[in-house]
Amino acid sequence: MSLRDDLGDLEGYHSPQVDVAVRLNTNESPYPPPDAWRAALLEELASLPFHRYPDRQAAELRQAIAKIHGVGPEQVLAANGSNEVIQAVCLAFGGPGRAAAVFRPTYLMHSHIARITGTPVVEGDRDADYALDMGEVERVVGGEQAAITFLCSPNNPTGMLEPPEAIERVLALGRGLVVVDEAYGQFSPRSAIEQVRDGRPLVVVRTYSKTWSMAAARLGYLVGPADLISAVEGVLLPYHLDAMKQAAGRLALRFQPEMEARVAMIVEERGRLTAALSELSVDMWPSAANFILFRPRAKDGEEVWEQLLERSVLVRNCANWPRLDGCLRVTVGTATENDAFLSALREVLG
Repeated sequence: MSLRDDLGDLEGYHSPQVDVAVRLNTNESPYPPPDAWRAALLEELASLPFHRYPDRQAAELRQAIAKIHGVGPEQVLAANGSNEVIQAVCLAFGGPGRAAAVFRPTYLMHSHIARITGTPVVEGDRDADYALDMGEVERVVGGEQAAITFLCSPNNPTGMLEPPEAIERVLALGRGLVVVDEAYGQFSPRSAIEQVRDGRPLVVVRTYSKTWSMAAARLGYLVGPADLISAVEGVLLPYHLDAMKQAAGRLALRFQPEMEARVAMIVEERGRLTAALSELSVDMWPSAANFILFRPRAKDGEEVWEQLLERSVLVRNCANWPRLDGCLRVTVGTATENDAFLSALREVLG
């Protein structure tokens, strides 16, 4: 039995996990969720009927998510991480002969998941500063008539925010679905959820992994018009979301002030990191996320990454990614972790 022809050269998505003192490569929250959330979850798990299937509709979880965003529960779909959300979108609206558009550099999983679902990928390039190039958008989205267009806002790995007018322009140019991936949305000053309305092909992806400090839970969701949510829901496997995950996600939303406090601390540290990096021999890009993309000027990025690793500091090596020659990406950690990173980087850069 041989692999599908179109998957022969496909590589898995990997992020090195090595034993280091300071791990700043995967954009996780450096802070754990509240102890009160853990206690509430354990209490609920004690009475969970494990011999029964979970609520197939995840109704209570969807109602709780809908409430914090000011939408109806029929406008929300929850799944196993934002990756399953993206996969379901591709299964529902992509497939052979129905292309997905991406604009590099951006989140690699959009292309990866699209190809796994048999959805061809058409690529455009962002401009020299990594902002959306509307000429490229018109060429790719309008010319190719993409069935799905992926935008990441804040964009990963650049951290840059897509302005509302750019999203509106993409919607106007194409006839397909526009998917705005807001994995880092709470770190930014605005959200495309404000632009979601019935009758327009716009959906927004969110995750619990970053701001809710629940990367281990693998929980994400989609917000959009009810008819599009229903279409995506139709391709999910029965009982795809287990009862423990539904409980964890629902209970987490009771602790929104604590989440916002964690976000505020990370945003403050992001500002401190940005100021410190501006005094070093690096180029960097404005970030509305919980990470910063930078490029050493006098040293090769790969060499800097290795020398940071020798000092037990792990950042994301983007030096060989398309359009990102020599770049590295650092996750904003705790003040102590950020100090260790800056100290190591200063030593490496001399």
